[in-house]
Amino acid sequence: MTRRIVVIGGDATGMSAASTALRHSDGELEVVVLERGHYTSYSACGIPYWIAGDVAERDELIARSPEEHREAGIDVRMRTEATAIDLERQVVSFRAVDGDGEDGELGYDDLVLATGAVPVVPPLDGVDAEGIHGVQSLEQGEQIVKDLDGSSARRAVVVGAGYIGVEMAEAMLSRGLEVTILDQAPEPFTQIDPDMGALVRTAMEDMGITVLTGTAVEGFDTGEDGRVASVRTADGAIAADIVVLGLGVKPNVELGKDAGLQVGQSGGYVTDVRMRCVGHENVWAGGDCVEVHHRLSGQGVAIALGTHANKHGRIIGTNLSGGYGAFPGVLGTAISKVCSLEIGRTGLGESEARAAGFGYVTTTIESTNVAGYFPGAEMMTVKLIVEQRSGRLLGAQIVGRANSGKRIDVFATAIWNHMGVEEMTFMDLSYAPPFSPTWDAVLVAARQGVKAVEDDIPRSPA
Repeated sequence: MTRRIVVIGGDATGMSAASTALRHSDGELEVVVLERGHYTSYSACGIPYWIAGDVAERDELIARSPEEHREAGIDVRMRTEATAIDLERQVVSFRAVDGDGEDGELGYDDLVLATGAVPVVPPLDGVDAEGIHGVQSLEQGEQIVKDLDGSSARRAVVVGAGYIGVEMAEAMLSRGLEVTILDQAPEPFTQIDPDMGALVRTAMEDMGITVLTGTAVEGFDTGEDGRVASVRTADGAIAADIVVLGLGVKPNVELGKDAGLQVGQSGGYVTDVRMRCVGHENVWAGGDCVEVHHRLSGQGVAIALGTHANKHGRIIGTNLSGGYGAFPGVLGTAISKVCSLEIGRTGLGESEARAAGFGYVTTTIESTNVAGYFPGAEMMTVKLIVEQRSGRLLGAQIVGRANSGKRIDVFATAIWNHMGVEEMTFMDLSYAPPFSPTWDAVLVAARQGVKAVEDDIPRSPA
């Protein structure tokens, strides 16, 4: 008897789960994917770089089209939105988004929720005006490109100074616009500690970007043509020809929540290590819509990254095909850039370490990205959060110029393997003048971390 898997969502998690299950199944399997958008398997992370012009064509962001998935044996139904789930009957209700297709119900043996995340859009006056854009989907990216190509926009305002915000600020700057970025936080890029965020602010201002922090948006004003004309704040209006909302995202869980699936404190579906929704043997979830285990804090967190989404999909597909896959958790490792500035972070920041109950010390060092005498040498700043007494590395942050940011992966590997900073000082890292100083920034930071731990230990009198 043919077994049917229904997948809701046709991007990273959904198509990875569908492809893996179909490829490895040893029985009769029907896989149906419901996708409400126009595209499957695309890189949302690449959208700012397409808008900036670094990526020439939209289609370069699409890994596999619906037609290619169908050729592989997956029944992909585009512009089809799941509207309800009946867990008892094992049925998904759906509708045609464009109104010219069929509405109906679809039974399943296994259900995969890969609904991703939705952008945070504040309920502000005028937020729906023409010229105000989100950057969550490829369709939204298309709207921004079309808007920029079809208008004489000169002034861009980016609301939110996180990952998407700083990347879109760079995109607008690359397009030749005057850019203002604003955020309610004291410093931009709240994914790192404020002292490191201050470095990001200075660098962005040096690039010609106006950075307004501690600034809340109160609404949007429009011109006679209905297009956005300014952003209202408590400190006055900021003129704008185009506005980008980069306020982050939240898990898209309303469909499953309405059906009775459990949602955690982070807002994502609660699953076991195999990515199966708690309490439901045949319902699975992965990607931006789930809550995952943080390996340091032990808490459930929702982290929207394509790296996790693809891993979740492969794990789900493996389990659906009779194998065994388990997700070991996350550290929150991430990297971003704004023009020539690179920003990386992994593990816990200071506020996260305090919230988790850790006692910790910090150390911050400056180093060059290559040998100091080598042409092109530029500075980077590295900050470590280290557990008191034990010296275990809890977190790392990097702000620097070219070829600085990817060093965050060394720190992530160390944290993943429960290394202490003293052990890290002896790591056998590569060296040549075009790539690093004799003592790489990773090793210098680790040495200073050891000193910070030693200085923190009370000494008995002689």
